[in-house]
Amino acid sequence: MFFLFGFGTRTQDLGPGDVRTCPRCGNTTRWTRVREFKQVTVFFVPVARWGRRHLEVCSICATAVAA
Repeated sequence: MFFLFGFGTRTQDLGPGDVRTCPRCGNTTRWTRVREFKQVTVFFVPVARWGRRHLEVCSICATAVAA
């Protein structure tokens, strides 16, 4: 028998976020809101998801902070 399975972290874009100043690069830009979660797939179909969290990501250096 042959199974194709996978495990990993996936991000989903939720659109534009707030205008913020990044603590890492110091630029003031509009950040992007994302949802991040871990998942297990079998034959490319997600069967379990956990660890969801909402983040805002800097569009210049990709630093993420909790939204």
